[in-house]
Amino acid sequence: MTRWFENIALNEIFPLGSHTFTADEIIRFASLYDPQYFHLDPEAAKHSHFGGLVASGWHTVSVGHRRMVDALDAEEQRLRGLGEEPGISGPSPGVNTMDFKVPVRPGDTVSYELVVTDKRASNSIPGWGLLFNRITATNQRGELVYTAEVVGFSKLRDYRAPASQRVLLALTRLPLIGGLLKRRS
Repeated sequence: MTRWFENIALNEIFPLGSHTFTADEIIRFASLYDPQYFHLDPEAAKHSHFGGLVASGWHTVSVGHRRMVDALDAEEQRLRGLGEEPGISGPSPGVNTMDFKVPVRPGDTVSYELVVTDKRASNSIPGWGLLFNRITATNQRGELVYTAEVVGFSKLRDYRAPASQRVLLALTRLPLIGGLLKRRS
């Protein structure tokens, strides 16, 4: 998230954009990353339980992730345009759930959204908070294609480490003491 942890409102919907999947793109992705016949061969896919060519779930997720990164970059630029300093996002410690509901077929246009459903300060990384997000993807018929519950880090704007941590950090920068402390860890 490119907003500071303190500025992130719960349940705000962030539209991430949409993407239209083509047969060529589905086959190209599958040949590189998920070479199963129902992703690769339109004729053979007719005899699968899908009844035709479908995109890999990982393809659907990858496109959504790209849309999310692009949307976050646009939000950062928007904030800078308003003269505001954007927040700092961190990595994701994981995905809690991911469900593929309806297959994505050639010609489907999938729209992605992100909602922050909960947040809390990190217990293990001072100065950072955890964001609990739901990502949804729906096709042009309004059918839910996939949903995921993912966690991400967001920096706290006004965090200041306790004095004891600041002293320890300063000590690690001294050549002799820093070397001793690093060997103990």
